[in-house]
Amino acid sequence: MAAAERRAFAHKINRTVAAEVRKQVSRERSGSPSSSRRCSSSLGVPLTEVVEPLDFEDVLLSRPPDAEPGPLRDLVEFPADDLELLLQPRECRTTEPGIPKDEKLDAQVRAAVEMYIEDWVIVHRRYQYLSAAYSPVTTETQRERQKGLPRQVFEQDASGDERSGPEDSNDSRRGSGSPEDTPRSSGASSIFDLRNLAADSLLPSLLERAAPEDVDRRNESLRRQHRPPALLTLYPAPDEDEAVERCSHPEPPREHFGQRILVKCLSLKFEIEIEPIFGILALYDVREKKKISENFYFDLNSDSIKGLLRAHGTHPAISTLARSAIFSVTYPSPDIFLVIKLEKVLQQGDISECCEPYMVMKEVDTAKNKEKLEKLRLAAEQFCTRLGRYRMPFAWTAVHLANIVSSAGQLDRDSDSEGERRSAWTDRRRRGPQDRASSGDDACSFSGFRPATLTVTNFFKQEAERLSDEDLFKFLADMRRPSSLLRRLRPVTAQLKIDISPAPENPHFCLSPELLHIKPYPDPRGRPTKEILEFPAREVYAPHTSYRNLLYVYPHSLNFSSRQGSVRNLAVRVQYMTGEDPSQALPVIFGKSSCSEFTREAFTPVVYHNKSPEFYEEFKLHLPACVTENHHLLFTFYHVSCQPRPGTALETPVGFTWIPLLQHGRLRTGPFCLPVSVDQPPPSYSVLTPDVALPGMRWVDGHKGVFSVELTAVSSVHPQDPHLDKFFTLVHVLEEGAFPFRLKDAVLSEGNVEQELRASLAALRLASPEPLVAFSHHVLDKLVRLVVRPPIISGQIVNLGRGAFEAMAHVVSLVHRSLEAAQDARGHCPQLAAYIHYAFRLPGTEPSLPDGAPPVTVQAATLARGSGRPISLYLARSKSISSSNPDLAVAPGSVDDEVSRILASKDVELAERLNASLAFFLSDLLSLVDRGFVFSLVRAHYKQVATRLQSSPNPAALLTLRMEFTRILCSHEHYVTLNLPCCPLSPPASPSPSVSSTTSQSSTFSSQAPDPKVTSMFELSGPFRQQHFLAGLLLTELALALEPEAEGAFLLHKKAISAVHSLLCGHDTDPRYAEATVKACVAELYLPLLSIARDTLPRLHDFAEGPGQRSRLASMLDSDTEGEGDIAGTINPSVAMAIAGGPLAPGSRASISQGPPTASRAGCALSAESSRTLLACVLWVLKNAEPALLQRWATDLTLPQLGRLLDLLYLCLAAFEYKGKKAFERINSLTFKKSLDMKARLEEAILGTIGARQEMVRRSRERSPFGNPENVRWRKSVTHWKQTSDRVDKTKDEMEHEALVEGNLATEASLVVLDTLEIIVQTVMLSEARESVLGAVLKVVLYSLGSAQSALFLQHGLATQRALVSKFPELLFEEDTELCADLCLRLLRHCGSRISTIRTHASASLYLLMRQNFEIGHNFARVKMQVTMSLSSLVGTTQNFSEEYLRRSLKTILTYAEEDVGLRDSTFAEQVQDLMFNLHMILTDTVKMKEHQEDPEMLIDLMYRIARGYQGSPDLRLTWLQNMAGKHAELGNHAEAAQCMVHAAALVAEYLALLEDHRHLPVGCVSFQNISSNVLEESAISDDILSPDEEGFCSGKHFTELGLVGLLEQAAGYFTMGGLYEAVNEVYKNLIPILEAHRDYKKLAAVHGKLQEAFTKIMHQSSGWERVFGTYFRVGFYGARFGDLDEQEFVYKEPSITKLAEISHRLEEFYTERFGDDVVEMIKDSNPVDKSKLDAQKAYIQITYVEPYFDTYELKDRVTYFDRNYGLRTFLFCTPFTPDGRAHGELPEQHKRKTLLSTDHAFPYIKTRIRVCHREETVLTPVEVAIEDMQKKTRELAFATEQDPPDAKMLQMVLQGSVGPTVNQGPLEVAQVFLAEIPEDPKLFRHHNKLRLCFKDFCKKCEDALRKNKALIGPDQKEYHRELERNYCRLREALQPLLTQRLPQLLAPTPPGLRNSLNRASFRKADL
Repeated sequence: MAAAERRAFAHKINRTVAAEVRKQVSRERSGSPSSSRRCSSSLGVPLTEVVEPLDFEDVLLSRPPDAEPGPLRDLVEFPADDLELLLQPRECRTTEPGIPKDEKLDAQVRAAVEMYIEDWVIVHRRYQYLSAAYSPVTTETQRERQKGLPRQVFEQDASGDERSGPEDSNDSRRGSGSPEDTPRSSGASSIFDLRNLAADSLLPSLLERAAPEDVDRRNESLRRQHRPPALLTLYPAPDEDEAVERCSHPEPPREHFGQRILVKCLSLKFEIEIEPIFGILALYDVREKKKISENFYFDLNSDSIKGLLRAHGTHPAISTLARSAIFSVTYPSPDIFLVIKLEKVLQQGDISECCEPYMVMKEVDTAKNKEKLEKLRLAAEQFCTRLGRYRMPFAWTAVHLANIVSSAGQLDRDSDSEGERRSAWTDRRRRGPQDRASSGDDACSFSGFRPATLTVTNFFKQEAERLSDEDLFKFLADMRRPSSLLRRLRPVTAQLKIDISPAPENPHFCLSPELLHIKPYPDPRGRPTKEILEFPAREVYAPHTSYRNLLYVYPHSLNFSSRQGSVRNLAVRVQYMTGEDPSQALPVIFGKSSCSEFTREAFTPVVYHNKSPEFYEEFKLHLPACVTENHHLLFTFYHVSCQPRPGTALETPVGFTWIPLLQHGRLRTGPFCLPVSVDQPPPSYSVLTPDVALPGMRWVDGHKGVFSVELTAVSSVHPQDPHLDKFFTLVHVLEEGAFPFRLKDAVLSEGNVEQELRASLAALRLASPEPLVAFSHHVLDKLVRLVVRPPIISGQIVNLGRGAFEAMAHVVSLVHRSLEAAQDARGHCPQLAAYIHYAFRLPGTEPSLPDGAPPVTVQAATLARGSGRPISLYLARSKSISSSNPDLAVAPGSVDDEVSRILASKDVELAERLNASLAFFLSDLLSLVDRGFVFSLVRAHYKQVATRLQSSPNPAALLTLRMEFTRILCSHEHYVTLNLPCCPLSPPASPSPSVSSTTSQSSTFSSQAPDPKVTSMFELSGPFRQQHFLAGLLLTELALALEPEAEGAFLLHKKAISAVHSLLCGHDTDPRYAEATVKACVAELYLPLLSIARDTLPRLHDFAEGPGQRSRLASMLDSDTEGEGDIAGTINPSVAMAIAGGPLAPGSRASISQGPPTASRAGCALSAESSRTLLACVLWVLKNAEPALLQRWATDLTLPQLGRLLDLLYLCLAAFEYKGKKAFERINSLTFKKSLDMKARLEEAILGTIGARQEMVRRSRERSPFGNPENVRWRKSVTHWKQTSDRVDKTKDEMEHEALVEGNLATEASLVVLDTLEIIVQTVMLSEARESVLGAVLKVVLYSLGSAQSALFLQHGLATQRALVSKFPELLFEEDTELCADLCLRLLRHCGSRISTIRTHASASLYLLMRQNFEIGHNFARVKMQVTMSLSSLVGTTQNFSEEYLRRSLKTILTYAEEDVGLRDSTFAEQVQDLMFNLHMILTDTVKMKEHQEDPEMLIDLMYRIARGYQGSPDLRLTWLQNMAGKHAELGNHAEAAQCMVHAAALVAEYLALLEDHRHLPVGCVSFQNISSNVLEESAISDDILSPDEEGFCSGKHFTELGLVGLLEQAAGYFTMGGLYEAVNEVYKNLIPILEAHRDYKKLAAVHGKLQEAFTKIMHQSSGWERVFGTYFRVGFYGARFGDLDEQEFVYKEPSITKLAEISHRLEEFYTERFGDDVVEMIKDSNPVDKSKLDAQKAYIQITYVEPYFDTYELKDRVTYFDRNYGLRTFLFCTPFTPDGRAHGELPEQHKRKTLLSTDHAFPYIKTRIRVCHREETVLTPVEVAIEDMQKKTRELAFATEQDPPDAKMLQMVLQGSVGPTVNQGPLEVAQVFLAEIPEDPKLFRHHNKLRLCFKDFCKKCEDALRKNKALIGPDQKEYHRELERNYCRLREALQPLLTQRLPQLLAPTPPGLRNSLNRASFRKADL
């Protein structure tokens, strides 16, 4: 069946005619078709213009589908069963419909009744559910599809799990404890170890030599196994914010309900039980002063009490026995009360008298009051018998609902409202259309509280004068006040128990307000629950959906004060009369409680002895379907005599009045104040109103209004709006043709009815919104009928089309505005949408499905769907009605013009809506009419927008609109078919050049010119955009948004990428495209995405973080080109084309951005999120496209293009790298903040830069979930970014799941990259440029092996790597050493993996690598060297590195070597063995390092030791020095890190000096000794150790001048961080000559800048206190437990201001953790330790604070604070003691021990603790101690005196300490002890004299200090100063005699034996 025939829907039109008709239409539309077709081969259409699409229907006709029937064939054509018409039965809530039966109905009622029972007519697009608009990919659906994913195993996740093997047992750890000097002692044992290990499993076919093609084939088939079919299922769902195309089918129209509360009345008990009591419940809103529900009547009396009323009771209907009611509240507010009124049977006496017994008597006193009670019972019985049909008010109370709801505990449940679209994607808070007003303190919900049972105990008695509603509202308002007046009243005590709970969803046994049974109603005999009709507090806008016709009558008051006669106990009787005969009263008044269901009359309660009573009564009536002129309400007023008097009737009629119910055909409602006639009304009174003074009638109070009453109708038949009434009446008159007709005072004839109708149509806009919305279905139906079926008056067709259309626009607009709050996310009105979808039908043709004329229905219904989206509304608003008037044949182009004018207007919201509506409309048309014609409309729209764009002040807004337009169009369910997939592009008509052959050069990899067909498939070429029209539009939008200088880029990037992502997700989940061949066809529509992404590369977010890394590989291949445009350095293709005079190359981007985009014009970078999504889309295309096609394309790429493609793949690997489970747990708490922050930043960016977008953003902010809650018009809860972020605390399961999905995504992304790399390798096998390309490919492979990858990927990745190396060994072994080094490092890392499959593959790769190297040159020195170096750096840097597993891999490699038959005869196996053992030894050293992982000092010591072991292998020593630097930097030891770098630089300098002698290079390590004296260690490299040219030695990148510069710069950086600015200068002294030699002025400028900073900082921090360099401690270890450390002393360098307690605590804690509790003891003093006294089982640590010590001569050089803190080797600490062993004693016996420690190296060094190599002790005698003390005091005084600026406080403190009389062991005491007597021992004369001189100096300084203090103090301190002076004088006098003694021997010559005991060297050696 040919396509056109199938598309003719149900028209049985012959094919040629259909095609002709379509042609005709499009010809009229666009001028002659031939002229437009002529330029169809315009390939060079710039992206900013829209190409003309192919004629869709023509293509289908001319090209019969060649595919077999099946999925591929279905891609090409719309399915035959695309559309169908359904009749859906209307759901009825009640068991019977409740519509009037068998009455003669007038036209209006009949129309209404029909409307409420008709079934829904639905035009069903069978495949629409597959469109993204209806079944979007959301986080929920993604999660569903992600079930059953395999768990990918990752190294970083496995790290905690499979710890096993020897590393857990302590013994084996300590097995290799080796002494300090020989890092490799236990060689033999380790060889033995390695032999005994078990190897991993071997790869079976590894040693076979197979042909490369076979290997490739095998690898590929393995890669293809078990791959997830849908890549994007693993990626987060598309952003909900962008999903403009999202629709959902509206819910069918249904009755409106607010929040529903169920109230159950359980029991009512009074203190005395004597008579029946009746209850009434209703809700009142105090703020709105409105009763908001009808009354619910209940009766809780016991059967015996009810028996009292037997005389009056008919058998009660079951509906009147209800005790529970469901109330609906649309506008919940804190001001709502549940009011309970009680009534009783009328009796003699006023209310207070009747209440008295209830207030006085108590139940407990029953026995006491027996007689009284009996009396009361008797009286009650009499009253019941006589007055049983009358009631009187009794008591009332109220329950404040808000208290119940809040105290019962609010659960946040969503409220419900009718008519909302409740679809999966917007489960937003379903508030009613009334959200707008409920803001602020109204926030109150009755929908989710915990059920509560209340017992109400206090009732207030009713007051006869205050029964009206006004009084009630005053009482209620008063009740809320704390000091309520009501509390002071005496209550009627009773117990009323009620249950209040949220109503269940579908309660059983429920009656509607009309007493119909609501489904489910299991048993008609069950006690029912009544649904109580709500009278909403404010307007509710909801269309009527069911028949309802109720009338409520409220008598308010009666004034009979002037009525003569006995009129006191007044009752009002109400009857509904159809005529004037008393028998014509209808039984339509609803019964109350325990009575019949309907009655013919009802009475108000009686207020005793009151001539002008007020009433609170509510009568509810069921209006007959047909109300006629004669129907009226008759009120009869009775006087009831309460006491039986002979001759007096029980009731006497004392007045009559009435209300005719129909007036001019309209129902009369509202308030009335009626006159009351004393006499019976005369005949035919009912047609008149009582206001007419009838002759001969007597009226109460002279015909004044004395009876006030109000009527309210709740009706879905009577609109109660004059404009609507008139419109309906006129339409029905026309339909019936019943002329002449009376309308109000006018008589309508056929002549003037048209004029009236036109006026009525125009007046519809004046109708009030509430009834208009309620009757909107009726109104719209009638208006459509007037348009489609114009009425015939006197045989003439009257054309009312225009008026009706305008009216329709106004009605839609009004409905739309009224329902603004209920709109969905896109601003569509759900009520209108529901009308179109379900209720709308074309008049006249009954939808009889088999035949009849459904096609019309189908088409019109779908076309009219536009009005569900408010198109007509906007046309109406924009006054473009004339052009869209269906009656005028005008050029339709003008509408488009109008539309585009609005789009460019300032009214952003209007533009957005109109844009979306137009898109949806065209999308709908695509299912119905000639698709080619619709495409031409789309093109016309695009052109309009394009012209507006040029002049638009805000192009970004327009572009956004266009993007949204495109996105909606592309969401069509047959989007793929509409793109004409699966057919080759028609090649260009002329041999015009294609993009990559523009410069007539052949492509890189194939000798012949590129294939233009293939090229144009991968570019946005003319043919591509013509054939794949919609895909072309979408990708063009993307390409334009990604232009470097696109407007408003940030926002547009996101929108464009999101659109593509959303579509691709849809394809992944679409069952029609599940097969790979079909998906490959779909992928062809997106091939240009690869070129687009490639060109956007520089602006993508750089996931691989590294400076300038984005074009890592492109620049490598692109050596001679600069920008993107210059292909192979020749000439820009577009320029060439221009020179040649040809059109621009197809798809050439130059047409938009002239000239090649250079780096400076990088444009706006994409955000990380957008970049990642774009890359995911690229991977999707690569995964699903046909590999052969990709290969043909890659063949045509130029080198730079290929380089960029590889960069793109590199970036894909980085973007989707797996972060590990731990990362998810960390991210968990951060995301929330970030997403909020991002949103804010984005908005700021937009508000800041894009002028007119402010409006949009402001709006989106109102909608945002974080915006102002009052403006939230719609809420989303399922958006993707919310999913990941709003809920900060994800559960463990959720995080597990996230990690699982991320793992699969990372694996699949990497595998897709791998597949693509294989394709590229296939492509370049034969080309000349293959080296550079393969190098780049290998880099990508290496990157993939280096990132965190799953075991599954690594198997394939390593297989590919092996294949690459075996095919192209020269890559690694002849070219760059870097690649080989990288590969070795990666392989070794994987050899140490915890996962056995990874190890198996990695060791296989490593083995083959060695074998290959060996086969090329008979030794594999290069690999040996690199592997050894890699192992060192691996061990040094990797935290969780497992040597046990690496050992296994080493064993595996050994096994391969032993089993390799091919190389048996060579030395290969032997060399392998040597290498393995060597590696094994390195490993053994590192075990120790592992052990000390937590002990930074020990760890660094070990690293240091290993580095020393490599003294003969510079590369490795360098590696280890760098490892140490890294570790130090991590620990914050910047000075040490810098020293490591200096040592490394010295090492390199030594090597460079050996090679050649350059003036500008350092002479080796000597040049660095100014930086640190330790550096000379590096000179150990000598010629005998190192022959520089031996292969593999010093081959690293650091052993070059550039490397040296790098190391020095790092050293300078670390010094700066450590605050050692002086050293920075020394480093740069070595660096500057090198830079000068290289003329590198840029770097020189930077260096001098840094020097300037350093010197400035030195100046600013001259005193040195600002930078604190370090604190030093001596630490001694004692005890066998310490192993190597036993009896070792170290000086530790700790961070500045470390207290002794801190380091003590740290070490104690650390070693306790290691050795266990109670093992470690801290020695608390600094005395020498006696080893014999220590417990052998314990570990002792002694810690002492030490200070740097300098000899006097040293201090001359160490001038600055820095000098005194740098290069320290000697340290001093003092220990006070007395001969008897105490630390402190009296002055004469106080000795002091001074200990000097010298260390091996000077601090700072490459480690933070250095061994003590020399120790020297001296002991000071008491007098020497005194001399030291006095010198110190004198120094302090001098310092305080000379301080600048002076510090008075400090000065006074020092003075007080010096001259104060109370100072213990003060100067005076010292003098008295040591100077009182001349010593006997002449040896001590010198000390004696020295001390005297000290005192003299001390006195002098005290005097200076006092003088200074006097100058500083203020008047308030004068007295204090005098006191100081007095003290000083006393001190001086006391000292005077001691200081003036002369020593007799002083002048005698010194005997030769006397030493200069004050010189340091002459200190007595203490007896140690």
